[in-house]
Amino acid sequence: MIAPACILNMILTDKKILEAIARGEIVIEPFRSECLGTNSYDVHLGKYLAVYRDRVLDAKKHNRVELLEIPETGFVLQPGTLYLGVTEEYTETHSCVPFLEGKSSIGRLGIDIHATAGKGDVGFSNTWTLEISCVQPVRVYAGMPIGQLIYFRVDGDIENYYNKKQNAKYNQRTDKPVESMMWKNFQ
Repeated sequence: MIAPACILNMILTDKKILEAIARGEIVIEPFRSECLGTNSYDVHLGKYLAVYRDRVLDAKKHNRVELLEIPETGFVLQPGTLYLGVTEEYTETHSCVPFLEGKSSIGRLGIDIHATAGKGDVGFSNTWTLEISCVQPVRVYAGMPIGQLIYFRVDGDIENYYNKKQNAKYNQRTDKPVESMMWKNFQ
């Protein structure tokens, strides 16, 4: 038999997202009402991309990135390269689990916005680093809709908020993509 708590994974509706924002449980900066969907909030590609300097990455070392600014004319993504992007929006979630999904229009251009990191933790407070790849060359622009945040209500009290963890690797507020900090796990 499935426990009732397992069945109650509720996605917040537009009205519930607005109520959570009013209570300070969700923060979205900048907030634009036209980006609020029926049960999600659209986020936009920031003006910075990053690529790793080395072709071979090492999980035990700090892999450095080269920062690129997207010009007004756009930037052409190439297949076979991992681009780290960033959302324009800074977000905080204090009572919900945020999930970041690509918009269908982005998927139909052959763009993936995350390899594995589509779920945030309660307490996550930052912009979102995107793990962007594409199946064919495609031009992207700063400010274009890139994904949508979906919020799931949690059941139970939280003891260990992400933004209060001593060992949280992605707590420093930034408007730039953040490279993998996996190497810190080996220190």
